[in-house]
Amino acid sequence: MFKRKKSNRQEIRSKARRSLNRKISFKPETYVVDTSSIINKFIPGLIKKGLKGKFIIPNAVMAELENLANKSIDSGFIGLEEIAKLHVFKQINIYFQGLRPNEMQIKFAKSGEIDALIRDIARENNATLITSDLVQAKSSQAYGLKVLFLKSKTKREKKGFWFWKR
Repeated sequence: MFKRKKSNRQEIRSKARRSLNRKISFKPETYVVDTSSIINKFIPGLIKKGLKGKFIIPNAVMAELENLANKSIDSGFIGLEEIAKLHVFKQINIYFQGLRPNEMQIKFAKSGEIDALIRDIARENNATLITSDLVQAKSSQAYGLKVLFLKSKTKREKKGFWFWKR
């Protein structure tokens, strides 16, 4: 069996990141935020830099954060606090939209079912998806969605960790 060297994996990821949009628009637009961008505390900073418009938080994201918080995982509380803080910004309007994940979607969360719910909301609203999850960003780009990719400062790039058993 052929194993890729670690440096090759890093090179592939680096190349994948280069083709993603990181430019902020200063005109009001519609945005969908995913869990990674909330947990990594990117949204308030983007708003302070001039991002404005309609911000949609998928109910699937809220379910992820609630699940993490119920398991006493810090990132769940961090995410819920970050969303609560967004209500003070006057230049944005916050909306919650979409279905909460069902049992099948939770079971296959690692296969991208929850990410698909989030992408569907971006597609339905002709919105830009804000994410720091490289896989979500590349999948969204492959589907022809607008993506604002924010590189995470943490080593964890995958956000499909919320249904892992502890």
